[in-house]
Amino acid sequence: MRKVIQPGSYLLLLATMLLALASCSKEMSATNGTNQTANTSTTSTSPTIAVASDSTGVDSVYILQTCDNGFFRDSIGASGLPDSVMSYLATNYPGYSFQRAFQIKDSAGAGGGYVVIISFNGKPVGLLFDASGHLQRVLEQRERGDMEGEGWHPGGRFADRDGTHRDSISLTALPQAILSYMSSNDPTDTLVRAFRNYDSSILVISSNNGLFVNLFNAAGVFVRRVALTPPLSAFNMPLIQNIAQDSLPAAGLTYLATTFPNYVFETAVSLTVNGQLLGYGVLIDANNTKYMVWFDASGNMILTLPVW
Repeated sequence: MRKVIQPGSYLLLLATMLLALASCSKEMSATNGTNQTANTSTTSTSPTIAVASDSTGVDSVYILQTCDNGFFRDSIGASGLPDSVMSYLATNYPGYSFQRAFQIKDSAGAGGGYVVIISFNGKPVGLLFDASGHLQRVLEQRERGDMEGEGWHPGGRFADRDGTHRDSISLTALPQAILSYMSSNDPTDTLVRAFRNYDSSILVISSNNGLFVNLFNAAGVFVRRVALTPPLSAFNMPLIQNIAQDSLPAAGLTYLATTFPNYVFETAVSLTVNGQLLGYGVLIDANNTKYMVWFDASGNMILTLPVW
């Protein structure tokens, strides 16, 4: 007899299985690319950090991290970061490459936190941790000409911040190569949403006893498929429904705004069993990296999964 999981325990199991998924991805990687070599020490109170915007090492963007009055950044190597920070990076950004790190200090030299810059899927990600190594937020990125004001301009790298969702692709407008691949390899999937990334690769979100992201390159060639939820048949078939951004709990919206400054909302779903709300999943874009963020029914974050 198949065991039926009670709705009240679903979110705990969901979070556990998603964490296992992220850990498995880490185990499957040949290397996480982490560079443990210490950097030459530099000190700065600048409100920005210039980084390469892609794997070519050119076309810089700027990561915003304003040092409060009396504080400065002191450059450190990966070996100078707390174990909790290194563990967070390995678990949440499998396959990442370490780029730079800084310790935030006050005028007396006391540590107040850490800024870490990594490359994830060839794109820069800046992260702010507190002194204990707990994530505070994913730092916003801007192009040089957008340092003031809203942080984007039409046609720029972060132009999707205008809220018009120009990165969205109609399912009927997907390249035939992608439609053919999905029809042949995942014929029972229901296509939900599709997005074109800044590098012209395409993400297709599909549903089939769970949610999946299917990545294709600019030519429509399949790259990989990642589960955004565990298989749901064991949970008495939760109902997955698309919902609007303003249907999310206030606590969830506050968390997103605080943790992902200037993020772009892409899509959201709710999970219910027998009419009981279990939680929400929200797909966002933060600085050209997409994240799936899971919340419980009250809007408390239970897991953040970087997608691509």
